[in-house]
Amino acid sequence: MQFSAPDALERARRIRLMIFDVDGVLTDGRLWYGPAGEELKVFHSFDGHGLKMLAASGVPCALLSGRRSGAVAARAAELGIAHVLQGIEDKKKEFEGLLKGLRLTLPEAGYMGDELVDLPVLTRCGLACAPREAPAEVRLRAHYVASAPAGHGAAREVCEFVMRAQGSLQRALQGYLA
Repeated sequence: MQFSAPDALERARRIRLMIFDVDGVLTDGRLWYGPAGEELKVFHSFDGHGLKMLAASGVPCALLSGRRSGAVAARAAELGIAHVLQGIEDKKKEFEGLLKGLRLTLPEAGYMGDELVDLPVLTRCGLACAPREAPAEVRLRAHYVASAPAGHGAAREVCEFVMRAQGSLQRALQGYLA
C-alpha cells in the first residue's frame, strides 16, 4: 500500500533532518511490559541500518516520542542519534524548538509518525511520512506512506526514499559492493 504524493520526491530532496516517532514507527506499536513493570521494545535491524545509512549520507536523524523509555535511549545511542526527545507532550512545540536550535526551516525537516498526536508535526514538516498501519486521518496527510509495516522496515523504506531523492542511495550501496 505504498503511496507517494506527486511532489514527494521534490520534498525529500530538501530534507536536512529526518525525525521519527518511536512507538508504531520504529516498533510495531505494541507495548510490552515485563513482570516487574519494565517496558520492553523490539526494534528491527532493517530500520536501524536505514537510519545509520541516512545519517552517513548527510541527513541526520532524530527521535521525537511522547513516551519515555530507557530502551529508546539505548537504541538511539547505539545508532549514534544525537537528538532524542522523549516524554514529549507537545510535539509541535518540541519540533519547532529543535528546528530553531539547528537553524533549519520547516521544508528541510521530515517526520514519520503514525498516530493522531503526530498530526501537528506531520502537517508542518517538509516531508510527512507514515507507516501503512497508521489511521486514515494520518495517512491522508502524509506525502509518503510506506509499504513495509511499522517496526519491520517502514522507517528503512523512508530513509531509502530520501536517499534516492537526494542521489545518495546508489553511492551507499556501492560501498557494500566494493
